[in-house]
Amino acid sequence: MGKVARRLGLLALTAFGLWLAGLALFASTVLPSAIEDDQTTTDAIVVLTGGSERLPVGLDLLARGLGRKLFLSGVGVEVTLDDLRAAIVDVPENLRSRVVLGHAALDTVGNAEETAHWLATEHFTSLRLVTAAYHMPRSLVEFRAAMPDVRIIAHPVFPGSVKQQEWWMWKGTARLMAEEYSKFLVAWLRRTLSPVNVEALAAPLFPPPVGPSSSTPSPSSTGETR
Repeated sequence: MGKVARRLGLLALTAFGLWLAGLALFASTVLPSAIEDDQTTTDAIVVLTGGSERLPVGLDLLARGLGRKLFLSGVGVEVTLDDLRAAIVDVPENLRSRVVLGHAALDTVGNAEETAHWLATEHFTSLRLVTAAYHMPRSLVEFRAAMPDVRIIAHPVFPGSVKQQEWWMWKGTARLMAEEYSKFLVAWLRRTLSPVNVEALAAPLFPPPVGPSSSTPSPSSTGETR
């Protein structure tokens, strides 16, 4: 009995060591440390709710002509554009007709699913994904699985409250990193073990920037039709 307990203890210690090493790798190399491409135009700008910095960044990108429409995924069922003014930011009048709210998503998987449905209805084939840097790897796993044929450009946001560079020295950030890494592992394993979309998951999390495509809209073509 004692030998079994020792073996189980050794197994648990080994598993924890591997998890800890993976966490360090995740924080140091997998998480984005900068915005690699802030110039390429895409059909849509997709912002995931969950942080007050994300929507202002998305609106700025929309105003710069880097997308035809902005899709805000994960909004409360009864939330309107007017409600966002008090909670996060006022949506400028000249952009309101190009901002679409998604009310169906409750988590990152839901974000990917409702975005895929919306993109299909709009016949869009490319998007710029705006979410927090610590959330980006897991978001890319889910979005690539849900829409493997869509070109996705990562546009991470770096919240001031998240000390990404020295995350181990800050209790709150360390807890956030541990939780997000664990969720990322679950998402990656679930998608990798699935026979569907394995090829999409094999792509780098942050592919090198590419120049504007002739098939993507120019700033002058971003009209206000829905």
